[in-house]
Amino acid sequence: MIVVVFRNRLREGIEKAYKDEAQAMSVIAREMPGYISHKSFTADDGERVTIVEYESEAAVRAWARDPRHVAAKRLGRKEFYSEYKVQICSLTREGRFARE
Repeated sequence: MIVVVFRNRLREGIEKAYKDEAQAMSVIAREMPGYISHKSFTADDGERVTIVEYESEAAVRAWARDPRHVAAKRLGRKEFYSEYKVQICSLTREGRFARE
């Protein structure tokens, strides 16, 4: 499994436009072969973090090259983000617990 951690901060005043674009990308991402899941969180200091799981590096590369995603990334750099950082990680171990 490959885990992508996308950390970012939004520019002021673009929250509605960003939310609309993020929702559209979320729908497209779910349709990509090799996609497993994603969740987004916002910290008290405004930093946003999205964690995405993929089956393979090939799936991550396919998403990175998808023309709709390429356009969204361009828009993000131009309009939405004051900064961002992307980390692509290989899962080496996983533990789970679930109370019944």
